[in-house]
Amino acid sequence: MAEFTGRAKYLEIADDFKRRIRKGELTPGTKLPSETALMDTHDVSRTVARQAISRLREDGYARSHQGKGSFVTLPEEPRPAKHSSEFEEIAGYLTEVREEVRRLAERMDQLEQFVRTQKQDG
Repeated sequence: MAEFTGRAKYLEIADDFKRRIRKGELTPGTKLPSETALMDTHDVSRTVARQAISRLREDGYARSHQGKGSFVTLPEEPRPAKHSSEFEEIAGYLTEVREEVRRLAERMDQLEQFVRTQKQDG
């Protein structure tokens, strides 16, 4: 049976496939090995092979088609979230507040510097 490395074997298998996909060794549309092939290649049970393929699907690196097998895909790029107009308005106010706080901090630094110079002169 497979040697235990401290990490779940199905994760090791899935990570190996993800690495190969990111490197371009496996391109979108390429058919992935069957559960049986994974069992033989990695000396694992059907459950482990199934979990590895399932992890690839969950992470966006595979798409399975009933009776045909699993195929390489690339994870979708995260899309910027659309915010409500209220959120955008609040974010705008927050930006203004931050800018005002920055200006006040600069003014405070100037006043402190002025007070220090007055103490030194007087």
